[in-house]
Amino acid sequence: MARYIGPKTKIARKFKDPIYGPDKNFEKKNYPPGQHGANKRRAKQSEYGVQLQEKQKAKYTYGILEKQFKNTFKLASSKKGITGQILLQLIESRLDNVVYRLGIAPTRSAARQLVIHRHITVNGKVLNVPSCLLKPGDIVGVREKSKSLEVISDCLISKINQFNWLEWDAVTFIGKFVTYPERENIPENIKEQLIVELYSK
Repeated sequence: MARYIGPKTKIARKFKDPIYGPDKNFEKKNYPPGQHGANKRRAKQSEYGVQLQEKQKAKYTYGILEKQFKNTFKLASSKKGITGQILLQLIESRLDNVVYRLGIAPTRSAARQLVIHRHITVNGKVLNVPSCLLKPGDIVGVREKSKSLEVISDCLISKINQFNWLEWDAVTFIGKFVTYPERENIPENIKEQLIVELYSK
């Protein structure tokens, strides 16, 4: 399966949640897509269907492919603690997500592109693997030659979101992955327990 690059509003409507951020088109049509729109009567979802939809929602939100997601879940389930929360913490520690959270890129897909095109460094070295899982203490920065990129400078000017598990130096364009975020500090509307139940079948 290739990464989804189609209409984002359509996916947001599918999950009845603006998973890609504020969306005027979603506000106008905040019901599932389809020929009959809001008038179509839909059969009640099974328990499996609800769990599967939650997993799909998480995958689309973070832009993760099926195999990557499954491997991340296996890693989460091998660690001590609440599997669902650990799963979200690991996903949040992905390099592309951290670049997005730091405010270097406006979206996760834009962050992924910056990483792939070698604009981002980790601990002083250029790293072009978006799925790389960071560890507390890792330093994420913008490559010296890339600091003048318009997409990065424009994004940092309008940077408003602050997360207490990340640090950012606006002068040096360097951030730090301080620690794994607590569940209450992850704003995504994902019911991780449903995902755990799905994989536990």
